[in-house]
Amino acid sequence: MRWIRLILLMVVARPLARLLIGCDVLGPGRLPKRGPAIVAANHNSHVDTLLLLSLFPAEALRFVRPVAAADYFLAGPVIGWVSRHLIGIVPIERDQAGTGKDVLAPAREALIAGDIVVIFPEGTRGDAKDRLGPLKSGVAHLAAAVPDCPVYPVWIQGAGRVLPKGGRLPTPMTCCAVVGVPLTFGGDRAVFMGVLKDSLDALKAEAPPLRWVDQD
Repeated sequence: MRWIRLILLMVVARPLARLLIGCDVLGPGRLPKRGPAIVAANHNSHVDTLLLLSLFPAEALRFVRPVAAADYFLAGPVIGWVSRHLIGIVPIERDQAGTGKDVLAPAREALIAGDIVVIFPEGTRGDAKDRLGPLKSGVAHLAAAVPDCPVYPVWIQGAGRVLPKGGRLPTPMTCCAVVGVPLTFGGDRAVFMGVLKDSLDALKAEAPPLRWVDQD
């Protein structure tokens, strides 16, 4: 099934992403080609996942597994099939958070299996203005659970204008993605989360101007 998914991503998803988004990328060679690895990105749009999938080389793409909310991406048979078999999501039951259930278990198992797990540490989509929201510590828990697992910060600029939160139809606009150097978990979750935030802020500052003017 992974090879079928790879073919579908290369033939359908990647051309669609490049047609809709036309993403400029800084540092694509920094992305991991094998797991276990974590890619931690900011999150302003549902096209963020499609954009990230379009960045990886073919030899890495079959290992890439985005973390996604089960209540949304498995809500119906069509979106559920696409989410599982094309996007290859790691479904997380976010409504079970705080109940004592280990909601991160599927992501941890994916890392142990050697996958590249994509996670959005904000936990939900922000607005279209590329502002980084508060980060949740789930990424630190995952990094702590898998020894020597690198965490690659990625800043995505402009995806919220392509498909803002609450939007239904994407608007073709150019975006930008900046890939940072990998981080390692040093044993302190609070310190790690601070380093991750600083890294994302620094990547945002490196992002070049987008090829459209913000009138707000």
